This record gives sequence, structure tokens and C-alpha cells, in this order.
Amino acid sequence: MPFFAGICRCVQVITNYFSHNAIVYTRNRTPLCLTFKTRLIARSRGPSQSLFPGRRWFSRGTGVRFMSHGTAGGQSAGRRGALAISGAAALTAAAAVAGLLANGNHFQRAEMATRISGAVENREQEAEIVERCRRFMSAPVTDISVLQSRKEEMRTKMELLIMETQAEFCKALEEVDGGTFKVDRWERKEGGGGISCVMQDGKVFEKAGVNVSVVSGYLTEEAAKQMRSRGKVLKGKDGKLPFSAMGVSSVIHPKNPHIPTVHFNYRYFEIEEEDGSKQWWFGGGTDLTPVYIDKEDAFHFHNTLKEACDKHHPQYYPDFKKWCDRYFFVRHRGETRGIGGIFFDDLDSPGQEEAFNFVKSCARTVVPCYLPIVYKHLNDSFTDEEKDWQQIRRGRYVEFNLVYDRGVKFGLATPGSRIESILMSLPLTARWEYMQEPDKGSREAEMLEVLRNPKEWV
Repeated sequence: MPFFAGICRCVQVITNYFSHNAIVYTRNRTPLCLTFKTRLIARSRGPSQSLFPGRRWFSRGTGVRFMSHGTAGGQSAGRRGALAISGAAALTAAAAVAGLLANGNHFQRAEMATRISGAVENREQEAEIVERCRRFMSAPVTDISVLQSRKEEMRTKMELLIMETQAEFCKALEEVDGGTFKVDRWERKEGGGGISCVMQDGKVFEKAGVNVSVVSGYLTEEAAKQMRSRGKVLKGKDGKLPFSAMGVSSVIHPKNPHIPTVHFNYRYFEIEEEDGSKQWWFGGGTDLTPVYIDKEDAFHFHNTLKEACDKHHPQYYPDFKKWCDRYFFVRHRGETRGIGGIFFDDLDSPGQEEAFNFVKSCARTVVPCYLPIVYKHLNDSFTDEEKDWQQIRRGRYVEFNLVYDRGVKFGLATPGSRIESILMSLPLTARWEYMQEPDKGSREAEMLEVLRNPKEWV
């Protein structure tokens, strides 16, 4: 190995040096090599230390005399002393090199152990990715080998999270409904693709969709315009803005009007600017759209979200709850789409890992905040009039999604987008009645009052 070869060469050079120069003397018969060497040793070791027991080194000018047990020697003894010291110095140097060699071996073993440990950890992380992928509804959009090679990148972390969220939610819905999701993989020729999971005409759910998309390419001018309208400063190279976007979104439309509709979406966006730097941000939220008010349900839903938010910042829930009420507002109707939840966008602080951990906490609430409500109302009876009111409220849902929803607008403005997946959020059936107004004092009127004047539920 190069390190040991260098050490061995060093030993040879030192040995040769002393062998050839041990009898070179100064004018007062003091060996030059010994003078030079002992100066270095004396300076490095200090006056109180001795190279050999019972012997002392004395330095006078350029000469060095060897004193054996305090007895001065003549020229002959000087030569023998010089030769003895030359050999001893060589042995000392060899011993020092041997120590260096041993230390080098120790350091090399430590370095090798570190490398092995890192390699083992690396393999464990790659194996963990494979194991996580086995639990998904489908293989991830990005090839597993690519995810393994860039496992530290946020794109990989986010794709694994949204795939896990899709699988956990789908399996929970299948368990309560008894039906099976149709898993539909699709590709986008401009870059990326997605996995749509849809269950229609089930026992509990009229239509349930959970969609994952991982796309990349160049932003269209229309999409860039939408982002700039939110205050984004985007500087593309030659007018082009490379982007990567990924997210999981879901809308569940139950058959029973006493089981609310739920929606959630969590996403990550990256844009590369002309200087190679990247802008990134997260967005998302979860919101509930009941047909009839149940205060207990509203409290459970909002409190579950609040607990997730409070783990990261005490101001997240109140701020994102208000944002949700503002965002899911059907302006032309003067009412909110439902009773809200949380919503946030353009989240790029305090740091990427911190923001990701917050999103992860929110994504992991989708099952516990919704499924208990489903089970509670699973066997509730309902009338034809209640079913008609559900259909009217679904009409409002459609109006918001097609007119205001950012995700739908971005998808429709992005070339190669899959329309079926974008419109997955729409219900199978809806109803529009001319000048429909509920009777005063009815449960329908109570619902409408809450939608026109959002409440605090926790």
C-alpha cells in the first residue's frame, strides 16, 4: 500500500544516511551528522531527558562530546563513541519510524472501520427504502435505485412520505368499506408521472380518490404567472424555469350524508433559477366538508390537527386555520366550502428539514382525524331530503374546485398533466337547484349559517 511503502522508504533513507555519514568529522573530530542529529534531538527532548540510561549529552558550539559515565575519551574513543551513537541514532530513528508505522496502521484501521461503518449504514438505509416501498400501493414513481442514490435529498424524502400516506389512507378506507382501490399508474412524457388510486360505488364511499404525482420539466408561462401573483420572484434562464413538484391529494365522497367529505393535500415544489440556485417550498392542508353540523365531529377533527401543529409551533394551528377559512371560500356564493381545518402554502421556513417534519406530522393525521368520524356515522339512517341536500352541497364543492382551487388550476395549466387525476376530486353526482334556500330553523339552515360565518371549534 502507498502509505507503508513510503514508511519503508523512510527507514531505508535514514539507515543509509547514518551508515555513510557516521565518520564525517568536524575540525575537532566531532561527527557532522551526529552534531546535526543531536541538536534536533536535544531541542526536541529537552535537557532533562536522556536517550540512553547512564549517558549524558553536552553541546559546545558546533561540536558534541560523548561522556561515558562521566569519563572523557580520546580520539579513538571519540570515533568509537561517534560510531556507536550513529548506530544507536539509526536504531532510535528506526524505532521511531516503527512507532509511526504502528500509529499509521492504527489510524488506517480506524479509517477503514469508519468506512465500513458508513458503508453498512448506507446499505441499511438503502434496504430500509426497499422495505418501505413494499408497503406502497404501487412501486414509487421514481425508480427505487434512483431514490437510493439520492436518499439524502428532499425530493426522495417527500416522495417516500406521500407514497406512505397514500398507502396508509387507502388501506384504512378499504377496511371500513370492504371494497378495493383500483391502482392506476400513469406517465408524463415531459417528465415524471403518478399513481391514482380510486374506489367507486363502494358500500360506504360513492367515490374515493387518493392520488400521488411526481412531475418535472419546465414551468409554463401561465403556471409561472400564477406563482408570481403570490409574490414569487422567479428568474429563468432564457425564459425557462426547470421545476420538480410532488404531492399526495385525496377527496372522499361518502354515500351517507351524515359522513362528511374530507380532502387533504401535501406537496413539495422546487424551482431552479438561472444562476443554478433553487427555490423550494411546501404546501398543503386537511379540511372537512360536512353536510350537517356535528359539533363533536368538528372538535375531534380540528383538535387532531391542532395537536399535530402544536408539536412544531403554537401559532401554526390558529394561523393555518384562518388561512384555511379564507382559502376555501366560494366568493360568488359568499360561503366557505366546509368547516375548514388547516391550509398553508409557500412554507419555506424555518428550514427545509423543520418544514418537512411539520408536513410529515400533518400527513400522519389523515387517518386518525377522519376514520373515527366515518365509523361513528357508518350506520346512520337518512332521508331522501337529506340526500338531496348532500347533492346541493356537492355542487358547491364542484364550483370551488373548478373556479378557485390552485392545484386544479396548476394541473390544467401544465402540459402533459393527466386530466382524469386532476378531476378525481369531483363527485360522481351533484345537484343544482334554481334559487334553493333552506327553511329557517332547519338543520340545513344551521349548516349554511356556519358556512357563512366560520367558527372556532377548539
